[in-house]
Amino acid sequence: MQEIVSTINGYIWSNWLIGLCLGAGLFYSIQTRFVQVRLFGEMIRLLRVGKESERGISSFQALAVSLSGRVGTGNIAGVAAAIAFGGPSAIFWMWVVAFLGASTAYIEAALGQIYKEVDEGQFRGGPAYYIEKAMGQKWYAWIFAIATILATGLLLPTVQSNSIGNAAELAFGAGGTLQTFLGDVSITKLITACIAVTFLGIIIFGGVKRIAHFTQVVVPFMALAYILMALTIIILHIGDLPEIIGLIFKDIWTPMAGFGAAVGWGVKRGVYSNEAGQGTGPHAAAACEVDHPAQQGLVQAFSVYVDTLFVCSATAFMILITNQYYVVGTGTEALAGSLATAVEANSPAFTQYALESVLGGFGKIFVACALFFFAFTTLLAYYYIAETNVAYIRRTFRVPYELTVLKLAMLGAVFYGAVRAASLAWGLGDIGVGLMAWLNIFAILILFFMGSPALRALKDYEAQRKAGVSKYTFDPEKLGIRNADFWKKK
Repeated sequence: MQEIVSTINGYIWSNWLIGLCLGAGLFYSIQTRFVQVRLFGEMIRLLRVGKESERGISSFQALAVSLSGRVGTGNIAGVAAAIAFGGPSAIFWMWVVAFLGASTAYIEAALGQIYKEVDEGQFRGGPAYYIEKAMGQKWYAWIFAIATILATGLLLPTVQSNSIGNAAELAFGAGGTLQTFLGDVSITKLITACIAVTFLGIIIFGGVKRIAHFTQVVVPFMALAYILMALTIIILHIGDLPEIIGLIFKDIWTPMAGFGAAVGWGVKRGVYSNEAGQGTGPHAAAACEVDHPAQQGLVQAFSVYVDTLFVCSATAFMILITNQYYVVGTGTEALAGSLATAVEANSPAFTQYALESVLGGFGKIFVACALFFFAFTTLLAYYYIAETNVAYIRRTFRVPYELTVLKLAMLGAVFYGAVRAASLAWGLGDIGVGLMAWLNIFAILILFFMGSPALRALKDYEAQRKAGVSKYTFDPEKLGIRNADFWKKK
């Protein structure tokens, strides 16, 4: 199974996809005149405006839901894997894909808002909706919807729960083993899997509003606590900081970095972590109640910064500054780190050892707790994304109890991932991310040549902002945007 998954990943995550992710980000950065820099202050302002309604969530809640999807296992275990397989300079490429990806995140989130619908009393939208309405290709939309249901409902949840299980076992010990139909499983992992499944079931059976209310409290708190812990580690090793920064920038232009490991792993884990271009962010963006689609596009662009430049960087500096890592196949002693290669790279072990080296046993426990909340809120976001795509398919083809089946299947995937090997779980997750990225990035690039509705929305928003309007409005017909039915009626 591992060999099959690795072979599929080799095709999906070829240099073509890496180039597509970076190229799309650069292209839309130029087309938006680097909106991620020009309107950074406006992004901050928009977090304080917009209120929850009966049909939609607030801008801050939408940010929290999308961040709950972005801030997860990729920020702890994913960064560790990028360093292990790509070297410290992989972090530089994670920063690059985040900076460029912020413009991509604006485009896809604005599209999600423009083409959203009201479904059973709540807003729905995402790539499947704008592929059908803006491109007029329903078959393509169905492929994306099915791929996303499989990815976020079955494949990606195994990655999140796997890291929860591994972190708990490393922090508290195996506690013995039990023989099950899944093989020998540690008691700690089994208990952790049961706890995660129970709490997840309680929340996802409560609907999107419960998800939004939970994440708007948990996500800011956990991210802030994690960053403060990282700053503490960095301050205690402040004399080593210049050397670590030099290590990150040392090999970014070497043949290894330029044509292989650092760029490949930096982009792969960058896209997995910040999700820019992947097509997951537009679902939460579409659920938001705003006056203009560009507003939520800007908020989602800001979420990429929070994810990669803050949380991922915190993890990277903790690992590197405490020297608790290793690099595969470089042959360079300066990059080797101090951990044995027997440590599983596709796990939170690097981060846990980094904190343990300073805080003792509390470090492992802190990472296990942080990872539980990071991964748990990501699972909530994954469920909402899968549910939205089920709702899209349900518009034309209904299956009895389809949402109940989805919830039970996802809970099963979470349990399975929590007790299985990390490498297999990450391989399955990479397949899901890669498929969605291929489909969504092609779609948003094609839409540039079909009127580019997201860029028209940005131009309209900036014109109203310059005019100093007291309340923003959005008239799609005036801008030449077709099939934006919700905004047309509004």
